[in-house]
Amino acid sequence: MARQNLNDLIAFRAVALERSFTRGAAQMGVSPSALSHAIRSLEERLGVRLLTRTTRSVSLTEAGERLLAAIGPHVAEIEAQLEALGELRDKPAGTIRITTGGDAAGTILWPALARILPDYPDLTVEISVNAGFVDIVQARFDAGVRLGETIAQDMVAVRIGPDMRMAAVAAPAYFALRPPPSTPQDLAAHRCINLRFPTLGGLYAWEFEKDGRALNVRVEGPLIVNEIAIALQAAMDGAGVAYLPESYVRAAIDAERLTRVLEDWCPAFPGYHLYFPSRRQQSPALALLVERLRFKV
Repeated sequence: MARQNLNDLIAFRAVALERSFTRGAAQMGVSPSALSHAIRSLEERLGVRLLTRTTRSVSLTEAGERLLAAIGPHVAEIEAQLEALGELRDKPAGTIRITTGGDAAGTILWPALARILPDYPDLTVEISVNAGFVDIVQARFDAGVRLGETIAQDMVAVRIGPDMRMAAVAAPAYFALRPPPSTPQDLAAHRCINLRFPTLGGLYAWEFEKDGRALNVRVEGPLIVNEIAIALQAAMDGAGVAYLPESYVRAAIDAERLTRVLEDWCPAFPGYHLYFPSRRQQSPALALLVERLRFKV
């Protein structure tokens, strides 16, 4: 249907419900003469008279009654849906989809959402845990969470966590059988738990730095995983040395289930950031998450 035809149907409905060109025109924000012209054009295209006009009143013909019954509920539903969409501009509602790694999901996202969601019953947050990097535009995510140094330059990035450090750890029972490494090169004599991330293709090289000297170490061992939760469990079970975010292993270190080594080779680096394509037309729901997740020093 041509756009003009749809406009004329809306004009007809306004007059039919108000039984007045003057009141119908006021409702639509047009002049009575323009409204009368629109109805006349619609009647000419349909070949039937829809309204009976007198100097004092407007009434519907049989054809007009049938047309109003046919289009009335649909136009009302469209108006209701448009009004509902308008409400989304004013309050956090709807669904926000976020892609993230497992560590950020457990240590930052969920603790924040546990405080936010009870106050906003119309808001739903979908968390998709993925070890690799996802094109959030192509995959139709509203936002993503990754380390600051890994986010593309064309994205808006908001810091949501403190600086991070990595930690090389193994079970005390593992080190009871062999001397702990004192330098990254010593890892060549150890059984290490490797991580493979989909976007990197190969195995993750353990990154170390001390006194301005940076080392990327390729390690070997009996286990390769693509999820840090498995690496953590394997390390606690004595399978070998794992290299994981400090915040993720802190509880196990404090509980003496893991022993940390090479701590002086693990400097801080930019932590987790929430990122999204643009600030334009940002929904109230996303704006709420950005504000609540923003890291405050």
